[in-house]
Amino acid sequence: MLTNTNHTLDKLENLLKCSGYKVRYEKGNFKTGACLLQNSRMIVVNKFSNLESKIQSLTELIRQLEVDVKTLDDKQLAFFQSIKQTELQL
Repeated sequence: MLTNTNHTLDKLENLLKCSGYKVRYEKGNFKTGACLLQNSRMIVVNKFSNLESKIQSLTELIRQLEVDVKTLDDKQLAFFQSIKQTELQL
């Protein structure tokens, strides 16, 4: 389980950045905390969401994305695998 801290949010953003995705915080009518824009590598997060919602939204998107693990270093790979593993344990 991920802790709800700014450090965890930074790790998620860094993981996405190294995977070729861009994360932006914007206001808008979001049904969820974040969305992946169609046919692009841009993730938009609701900037008014609380920290827990931001982390949860990014985690759910990471679980659904196809990430090239060759672009990740050892720590990021371990973090990515722990995120994917939590999905299996649920």
